[in-house]
Amino acid sequence: MIILGIETATNQVGCALGGYEGVLASFHASRGRRHAETLAPAIEFVCKHARIEMKEISAVAVDIGPGLFTGMRVGVATAKAMAQALRVPMIGLSSLDLLAFPVRHSDRLIAPVIDARKGEVFTALYRQVPGGVQRLTQYRICTPRELASELIARDEDCLVVGDGGLRYRDVLANAGGVEVGEVGFAYPSASALVELAHPRAIREEFVQPWELELLYLRKSDAEINWDRQESV
Repeated sequence: MIILGIETATNQVGCALGGYEGVLASFHASRGRRHAETLAPAIEFVCKHARIEMKEISAVAVDIGPGLFTGMRVGVATAKAMAQALRVPMIGLSSLDLLAFPVRHSDRLIAPVIDARKGEVFTALYRQVPGGVQRLTQYRICTPRELASELIARDEDCLVVGDGGLRYRDVLANAGGVEVGEVGFAYPSASALVELAHPRAIREEFVQPWELELLYLRKSDAEINWDRQESV
């Protein structure tokens, strides 16, 4: 079973191919935020280097957010179009799950934090369990200070990863026992997406393209402006 993973929920664009043998090829780029222009050639690149033809892909996995509106929509639209063209099912995974997975061997509380702009972050809390991580809280949006206050109240060692952690390092590091991960853990990984999607694919935990929904957590600027006009 070959899975194509597409990840565009943050400033980074990524895609990967993998299956029973693990990740066969991957591509990641985080400069310029040119998601639409970068993604299609990147998919062709990983297929070429993995020596996989499109017709061999059994499922398409995609990051459903939370994250940047434009990037998320580019990735999900591309993933849906490919799944429909190839007549294969889909798997959707959260960007926060993808950030937590690479640090699953940490025995500390894990807090993936994505910069949501406007002085807010997307986050959830996780803990190590055999074979991976378990989410302890709901996906949510809050301010960095609110997150820092929660970590202080929990009073335990915590590893923070993600671009939101790097941006608000000074605020979060003031919560005792908090370490902020380095830039290598700043963005969700398409490789992690493929690794997490594979066991779900074996269990046939699929959705059809028209069933896949994005995890926004916040209205878009256009929706906010419309609501303001309606209330006037």
